[in-house]
Amino acid sequence: MSSLRGVVTDPAARGLIDDAAVLEVSGTKLVLTHDMIVEGVHYLPSDAPEDVAWKLVAVNLSDLAAKGAGPLGLIAGYCLAGDADWDDRFVRGLGEAARTFAAPLLGGDTVAVPEGSARVLGLTAIGSAAHAPARNGARPGNLVWVTGTIGDAGAGLDIAAGRLEGPGGLAERYRRPMPRLAAGQALAPHVDAMMDVSDGLLIDASRMAEASGAAFVVDFARIPLSGDFEIALGNDRPARLRAATAGDDYELLFAAPPEKSEEIGRIADRLGLLMTMIGEVREGLGLRLVENGEEIPLPSRLGYEHGA
Repeated sequence: MSSLRGVVTDPAARGLIDDAAVLEVSGTKLVLTHDMIVEGVHYLPSDAPEDVAWKLVAVNLSDLAAKGAGPLGLIAGYCLAGDADWDDRFVRGLGEAARTFAAPLLGGDTVAVPEGSARVLGLTAIGSAAHAPARNGARPGNLVWVTGTIGDAGAGLDIAAGRLEGPGGLAERYRRPMPRLAAGQALAPHVDAMMDVSDGLLIDASRMAEASGAAFVVDFARIPLSGDFEIALGNDRPARLRAATAGDDYELLFAAPPEKSEEIGRIADRLGLLMTMIGEVREGLGLRLVENGEEIPLPSRLGYEHGA
């Protein structure tokens, strides 16, 4: 909601162009984020409650990862919809995710909603960071990088919904995303801008370009695809477009000076995590795609847009 920009004026809010607030308290950078997921929008009604809880935690911690933060704690908002078994399984999943990511649950609130209502689940994640890169710091001359592989969760959603057949690892990427917390903390001192890829690589790259007042040129052939994705969908241009516009990857997109490339390679090796240079930042505005040295048209849909 653009109207909120006139209300949220504290510098910690970073003008609402980031997915997290960074609040300096006694020399410590506290990173705060709040994400919500809605039944039938962000997860399937048939998804296991344990997986829904995991996803709720993971998507919030991904915002911390993009600010180079480690988690300090979680505060949950939960609606009771009249299904005690679902509630119990959700709580077990919440505890599992909190333990896995060393992000203790500190409290929250529960409310009752009419039976049969779509569940709306919210979580606030609190973290701390030594360096907290914003998404608006990309500069001409930077190289553009992404962690991991792109499009797996989108394909996994289609598998979970029965619209596609493919390896089970893809559905797992949709149901249980892994926030790149260690990578975010390691990369933060070396990058000029960073955000997570939640709504699709292309739309999130365009958002970083817009926030930075720069042009992002993405090499379409460099977008990293997993072997499982290629088994399910191939690696031709339509498959790559599908991957680059799918959401729920929760990888990190970042821009860094070329002289940081060796350090980024060392971080990737140390963490055992793929990090791929997919383009560069230039003078100008907006997002451009190139393939084999030639510019190709942007698709009409860059990714998921809330309220669109």
